[in-house]
Amino acid sequence: MDLSSMNASPVLADSSPINQTILGFHSSVFSRSIPKKKPAKLDDVRFNGWLDAMQSSSPPRKSMLKDIAIELASDDNDLVYYSWMLKYPSALKSFHHIITRAHKKKIVIFLDYDGTLSPIVDDPERAFMSIEMHSAVKDVAKYFPTAIISGRSRDKVYELVGLTELFYAGSHGMDIIFPAKDTILINHLNYIRSMDKQGKEVNLFQPAREFIPMINEVFRTLVEVTKDIPGAFVENHKFCTSVHYRNVDEKSWPMIAQRVHDVLKDYPRLTLTHGRKVLEVRPLIDWDKGKAVEFLLESLGLSNANDVLPIYIGDDRTDEDAFKVLREGNRGYGILVSSVPKKSKAFLSLRDTSEVKEFLKSLVRWKEQMLNVDS
Repeated sequence: MDLSSMNASPVLADSSPINQTILGFHSSVFSRSIPKKKPAKLDDVRFNGWLDAMQSSSPPRKSMLKDIAIELASDDNDLVYYSWMLKYPSALKSFHHIITRAHKKKIVIFLDYDGTLSPIVDDPERAFMSIEMHSAVKDVAKYFPTAIISGRSRDKVYELVGLTELFYAGSHGMDIIFPAKDTILINHLNYIRSMDKQGKEVNLFQPAREFIPMINEVFRTLVEVTKDIPGAFVENHKFCTSVHYRNVDEKSWPMIAQRVHDVLKDYPRLTLTHGRKVLEVRPLIDWDKGKAVEFLLESLGLSNANDVLPIYIGDDRTDEDAFKVLREGNRGYGILVSSVPKKSKAFLSLRDTSEVKEFLKSLVRWKEQMLNVDS
């Protein structure tokens, strides 16, 4: 298989609904009406740890670091961060070690979007990549199989990135698309062969397809119950729903958490996870970004640990599942993007999106040098 020729066309008109019931749930389980009840007291979210999780998923600011008596240097490189980097070394400074290990191996690149390729912004609709980052990702995809695995819907992340040479996995890997020609035999019931809008045959993998009506219903309910909370914003990612509280006054966090909690009481087949100032409601199935990484590697015939070196770059809690997969058996490199110290299953770190861009450009330069030597 010629890896350099992998070109994905992610714009897909979804095929007609599948007749079989996936995961063994009959469609009748999705036919609830929107609950009309007042939110309960705030005791639930205080005792179940939701508020603690919301706090810990929001990185501390400089003022918070000062509170622990650490004097920040003027260049923002504080002692705490340097100490943390002893455990999570810079991927840029470790680049020689990475390419040494990559000798005679196929590098595969996995990227989160928000906070990795695009800075975190107050308005998720304006989370755009810079022109330089767009160019860096495009160049990386010329030499290495490259996938973006995002919590956003697949259509939305493709709209933001706009590169047909990538593989796209939206909704935390619950909506994956890639060309049919690039795959080997896949033993998954939820694997569909379809056509994209350009008439090309593609593979579509949606392990939570039957949850779509339920997610739509929950989305409408969450919009309704949070509409009076200033700054709250609810997004429908097709296979999951996100409740953003980045622009919500911290005093209202208990209220927004309790209202989400009350809605989920009626949906035992849905679960809640925490991202960076976002509550994410998703199907309660054994699937996450780590499973998506394994699926893509297996599907593309790239799961041989002796021949392949996967690299996953991400900044959020949801990326930890992918870091865990690569850490097990020292399979590849998880690289955490963070400007503040935090515990992670990643091996390496990058400070921010600008360092992500430099790392990707370094990979391209190294590959071009290798090709020039071989020619």
